[in-house]
Amino acid sequence: MQEAMLWHKERNGVSCDLCAANCFVSKGKFGLCQVRKNEENKLFTTTFGQVVGTEVTFVERRHAFHFLPQSKTLAVKGIGCNFNDQFCIDEYTCDKEAKTEDMLPEDVVELAEDKGCKSISYGFTDTTLIFEFAYRIAKAAHRSNVKNLFVTNGYISDEAIKKVAKYLDGMVVNFKASGDPDFMKKYCLIPNTKSIFRSLKQMKKHRVFVEITNTIIPQIGDSVENCKKLAEWINSELGSEIPFHLVQFMPDKKFPGIPPTPVQTLQKCLDESKQSGLRYVYIDNVPKNPNQNTYCYNCRELLIQRDNQSVKKSNLTNDRCPTCGLRINLVIK
Repeated sequence: MQEAMLWHKERNGVSCDLCAANCFVSKGKFGLCQVRKNEENKLFTTTFGQVVGTEVTFVERRHAFHFLPQSKTLAVKGIGCNFNDQFCIDEYTCDKEAKTEDMLPEDVVELAEDKGCKSISYGFTDTTLIFEFAYRIAKAAHRSNVKNLFVTNGYISDEAIKKVAKYLDGMVVNFKASGDPDFMKKYCLIPNTKSIFRSLKQMKKHRVFVEITNTIIPQIGDSVENCKKLAEWINSELGSEIPFHLVQFMPDKKFPGIPPTPVQTLQKCLDESKQSGLRYVYIDNVPKNPNQNTYCYNCRELLIQRDNQSVKKSNLTNDRCPTCGLRINLVIK
């Protein structure tokens, strides 16, 4: 165990200030995430350096289309969950009994360099669950000119964002069911989603590059109207150039009664999101779907052609359209 960051003492325990759950933790007890523990009125993280595994993949597989396009990223897989989320099947590894290996922050950065990765991405579990480890890696990565990409459900405190922002290059924030409060209460046991929207504003304030995903779940989380409301909020509060990814829900043995999201539903959500003012809206995990491509919103030139979350062709001139010269909202180096 290693002493945690972002906590303070209370009369009969400690309070964790890392995520929006703001857990009060009594002596000998764990917080909601089950990886932060009160030992003699000090808060410790029990998973520092513990990694379920690492994977070299293209960054587009992390639902990041505008962050170092067509580059390799080293995905670091942690353990735990700060949502009691019944739908932790796409990005999060919530099996707290999963087999792990020990790594030092410097080991992770060295591995990324050896594998030719331009970035390290933290996810599968939510990044907040390995915050201390990710923070140390991020500091070391910046010294080596390797960028850092957090993948998160956005349930993170303002203090945590402020702490890591100077080492953080990008965030992918994952919504499910358009962040519908009723869905979040029932399936994720999250009483209030306001903190997620507040954290997105904090990311903008600290100039962290953001992409947002929204998994549309048939029957229980596929409201086109809710998706439109989310897109309108993004446009008004974060800006029209935020990449917005509509993700198809895929069947899982945990949910045998829920089919894949119909492409027609995703298309309706895409149309409404574009009408809300967003310039870069994607259906990014349906093979052969043309809505994976990036176009110049000024002259409609095809800039990046993708299929199955993989870049097939890029026509960019640095971060600009080669036809009209418009600057595109991208991280390219």
